[in-house]
Amino acid sequence: MCISYSDVYFKKRIAYTCRGQSFTFDVGHTIFSSFQIDLGTDLLLRTIEVAAPRTILDLGCGCGVIGIVLARFFPAAQVTALDKDLLAVRYARHNAEVNAITNMHVIGSVGLEHAPAGNYDLIVSNIPAKIGDEAIEQDFILDPVARLSPGGDLWLVVVSGLNRLIPAIATRQHLKLKEVKKRSGHTVYHLHKPEEY
Repeated sequence: MCISYSDVYFKKRIAYTCRGQSFTFDVGHTIFSSFQIDLGTDLLLRTIEVAAPRTILDLGCGCGVIGIVLARFFPAAQVTALDKDLLAVRYARHNAEVNAITNMHVIGSVGLEHAPAGNYDLIVSNIPAKIGDEAIEQDFILDPVARLSPGGDLWLVVVSGLNRLIPAIATRQHLKLKEVKKRSGHTVYHLHKPEEY
């Protein structure tokens, strides 16, 4: 699928550079962060440190930024990107083409509902702040942890307003979710799933 500047939902094209790699993203009206690359997304991408994963899941992918950047960084990995917004799915697929990404598959899904079976070595998400505490806990923390491969990693970024919630969930669910970095109103959290889990 090729979206042109005449696409009725098209808003603008954004240039982005991360760790020496250049990317181009087309964004549509109503899609999350349609003015610039979200500061939380940028912080997450500059903070993630993992050994080369074989499988990556981008949960709530929006126009595809996190999944596409990681697909470029880890070309041997298979990336699955999920979003409940079908317009976001359309733009994520398009942006994968724009950036010549061939190792990413984009699927419309509420949470992990339509995620392919199996576990993932790396799961990443810029958690949406307005979906409610229960949805955040279940769809963006508990379900992803359950789908991590032994030795896998969960990396999350949240707006600072959720800093009251994320540690509370981790404590209540006995998860070793660690705060890694704070900047510009966002916080990055990381969980490593032990091999013997």
